[in-house]
Amino acid sequence: MKTYMNRILRNFDYPLFIVYLLLCLFGLIMIYSASMVWAMNIYNFEPSHFFKKQLMNLAIAIPAFLMVSIIPYRHYRNKKFLYGTLIMMFTLLILVKFIGFGDAVGAKSWLSLPFGIGNLQPTEVAKIAFIVYFSGVFANKYYGGTLDEIKTTIFPTFSVLTASLLLVLLEPDFGATMILFLVAISVIMASGMKVKNYLIISRFFALLGVLIGIVLWIKWDTVMTASRMGRFLAFTDPFEYIQGSGLQIVNGYIAIGAGGLKGVGLGNSIQKLGYLPEPHTDVIMAVISEETGLLGTTLVLGGLFFIVMRAFTVALRTKDAHARMLAAGVGSLIAIQTLVNLGGLTGLIPLTGVTLPFISYGGTSVVFLSIALGILMNVSMFVKYERTSRGD
Repeated sequence: MKTYMNRILRNFDYPLFIVYLLLCLFGLIMIYSASMVWAMNIYNFEPSHFFKKQLMNLAIAIPAFLMVSIIPYRHYRNKKFLYGTLIMMFTLLILVKFIGFGDAVGAKSWLSLPFGIGNLQPTEVAKIAFIVYFSGVFANKYYGGTLDEIKTTIFPTFSVLTASLLLVLLEPDFGATMILFLVAISVIMASGMKVKNYLIISRFFALLGVLIGIVLWIKWDTVMTASRMGRFLAFTDPFEYIQGSGLQIVNGYIAIGAGGLKGVGLGNSIQKLGYLPEPHTDVIMAVISEETGLLGTTLVLGGLFFIVMRAFTVALRTKDAHARMLAAGVGSLIAIQTLVNLGGLTGLIPLTGVTLPFISYGGTSVVFLSIALGILMNVSMFVKYERTSRGD
């Protein structure tokens, strides 16, 4: 054990940890700044309410990151662990349909935890479960020489993919559905599967698209609520719907434009004073842009870009297929979620409510993204040790 811990300290990816920690702390500061007025005027809370709650979230997230980072990633290939991960994910996704809440914001996406601990968002759990399950299964098949077999590899895993995506879609949560789908694609592309199988996979995705289309047609009134339709209409022309569904996007534009190069100063945002709904959540980048300008925005995006590139660099350097898929999956998750968040804020795609990684307010999001980064940290340490041992 002592030898293992010494190896961890020698190969610990300190730049990755420092960037992660700085993003979390900067996000905490911006949550305090963005949520003060909203907490008092809308929820009748004390000004530091959301700041304190996020501080408690980080008190769980950072130790979770450190704990996961010392667990050898090879354990995630254990079949019992993989089956347990799958059972947990499906249990949560099914439970949220029956006892979940969140209808007020258009999606039944949260479970209330017992003893007043807090709330849990199953889709955030599913993002990590996807990376762990698909990379573990494909790694086992890769080492067993059956990666390219349709009946034993492609059909079972894609059946899991289809079932889980349909459950998330029926919450309904379009943003999470899109992220989960793209994360699964990233793991598949890193698996080393033969090119000829991508034709089979493309047919499967076509069938999946048809199934999703059928579900949307049957459940149209349930899935496409008035608020969700408003988001799509606002996406086409937010200024036409400025008094309703376009309000958040337009005020986001105003905040971004007002920031300029240096910003109006920390705490001096105008849009957070009631013009920008829930400014501490998925649109927090608008407040960051207004208060810290292009410089602050660049630092945040630079930090996220560093983490993503670190993940892809690790994936490219390792000789181990399982390590490659885990690193690619984590990097893709953070990259895709960042793009979806910023795409909604800037009007490139409809708003989805997806958080900005490590920055936006949200307990389940920051805890499980930290767990994902802990997995990446362990893989990064292994790759560093692997390269040192080879004398690279």
